[in-house]
Amino acid sequence: MKLVLLTALGVGGATILGAIIGFLFKKASHKFNDIILSFAAGVMLAASVIGLVLPSLEHGNGSTAVVVTIIGVFCGAFCVNIIDKVVPHLHRITGVDQENHPDKTKQLNKILLFVIAIAIHNLPEGIAAGVSFGTGNTADAITVAGGIALQNIPEGMVIIAPMLASGINSKRTFVIAMATGVVEVFGTLLGYFAVSISTAILPFALAFAGGTMLYVISDEMIPETHAHGSERGATYALLVGFCLMLAFDVMLG
Repeated sequence: MKLVLLTALGVGGATILGAIIGFLFKKASHKFNDIILSFAAGVMLAASVIGLVLPSLEHGNGSTAVVVTIIGVFCGAFCVNIIDKVVPHLHRITGVDQENHPDKTKQLNKILLFVIAIAIHNLPEGIAAGVSFGTGNTADAITVAGGIALQNIPEGMVIIAPMLASGINSKRTFVIAMATGVVEVFGTLLGYFAVSISTAILPFALAFAGGTMLYVISDEMIPETHAHGSERGATYALLVGFCLMLAFDVMLG
């Protein structure tokens, strides 16, 4: 339990660390943001596959393992998709574009929209980190948690400039960044306790967590990094992040 708590604090703290760095690079170009966010996407992609989807198959029940894993991945993605459609939020995590929720968004100020947007993005990551501890394989759990923490640093960096640009002052911007870190701490503990209650749901829970992360990568991160003319650099940055996590997993054994 102590390791889980330290992991939760580490995952959440990485976002806050990234936000602090973000204040130093608040005038960074779109190209810079796209490169580091793509790197984060690559890290997250590897962590999803290595630490969640593959362990789901390994802990499954014989011939039905692949079916449970596939269903879990799609359920996770579908869940985030439903939240994405129902809750008003900022679709692009490095921009201020409002989605088409005209009746609801009029009632919400920009600060609340940012909080909702980042929370929707970060909660599944926290849950994934917590669920990964249910396997009993500390190396896999550290791979997932380490990957999420590593990608949270550049992610924390790139959310600062849009908030400042939208008129939110520095103090409130930092408080929001801290709040997003707390969301991930909560998500990690939630995921851990969910699989601790019943290990029977572990294969599905792992796949579900992997599906949420894969959806965020595909729906939020990659489109954003390819929207400003830096597609090639963003693609290579994603590959670097992915390969770095592969090496990290091998080193952990």
